[in-house]
Amino acid sequence: MALAEFLQQLDDLASAAEQAFGSADDAESVEAARVEYLGAKQGRVKAVQKQMGGIDSTDRRAAGMRFNEVKQRVEAAFQAATERLASGGPRVQRGPHFDPTLPGTPVRSGRLHPITQTIEELKDIMGRLGFSAAEGPEIEDEWHNFEALNIPREHPARDPLDNFYLSAAEKLAGDSPLLLRSQTSTVQIRVMESTPPPVRIISLGRVYRPDTADATHYPMFHQMEGLLIDRHVTMADLKSVLRLFATSYLGGDVHIRFRPSFFPFTEPSVEVDYHWNDQWIEFGGAGMVDPNVLRAVGYDPEQVIGFAFGLGVERLCMRRHRITDIREFYKNDVRFLHQF
Repeated sequence: MALAEFLQQLDDLASAAEQAFGSADDAESVEAARVEYLGAKQGRVKAVQKQMGGIDSTDRRAAGMRFNEVKQRVEAAFQAATERLASGGPRVQRGPHFDPTLPGTPVRSGRLHPITQTIEELKDIMGRLGFSAAEGPEIEDEWHNFEALNIPREHPARDPLDNFYLSAAEKLAGDSPLLLRSQTSTVQIRVMESTPPPVRIISLGRVYRPDTADATHYPMFHQMEGLLIDRHVTMADLKSVLRLFATSYLGGDVHIRFRPSFFPFTEPSVEVDYHWNDQWIEFGGAGMVDPNVLRAVGYDPEQVIGFAFGLGVERLCMRRHRITDIREFYKNDVRFLHQF
């Protein structure tokens, strides 16, 4: 090895060792640096010393003198670091200096989405009216989404253009196609299939319909379905529950009306509207459960009767907070969401 190369290696070693010991701010890091540079077997100083045998004999004296100087520098750096820690000297500051007198950075806490807030409040209101919450899958088969709800195969509501059917590969055993549920009434069917009457439930969740997005429609939205099955249930009970719900959530000044309508799974059926901004806005449908639906789940329509209703969660939230466009809920604009 040439003398110049060896001397350069010694200088680099000294600089690296002094930096390592100088930045060590605790006993563990000082000891780690000592083992790395001054270790008896595999220390870097020891490794450089072994290379002196490859230096020409005429240059070996100069190399030895420089090696001793470097070794002393490394040992001095180790000693200084040890004494600094022993005397309780200031720890080495890494990064920006911390000033405890400066005000702290405020933490921005998250909050629930307005739709989630609405769902929780609806559960609370309906819970006080005696309804318990139930859940079901968002991917459904045709039996629970249509047939058990008295929607026959030829009904236009089953048109592929009006539903989100999954690909042909996604089918249940027996080649039954699957789809994203178009109403939370599917939960009612699943509950009645496994629960004997009386039944008093609500189900809240996402539903999907290929609607064109506008101020009051969106292809994905949330519904609250209610179901009460018992003896001697009447249409007056249904109207009373919906009026109590409307005044509890929307306020005592809200006006609602019931319009005759038709749904395959209720008979008679009504549309429910509320008055807002000088116009009537639909926020759900309701009616007495059709006997065919009761038979489909194994109930005897001669023994029990009931009502069901489905309300749009977004439209309720819009009425409460005076939001005029349903699309605002799904833009993920923090400036809008921060208001809630």
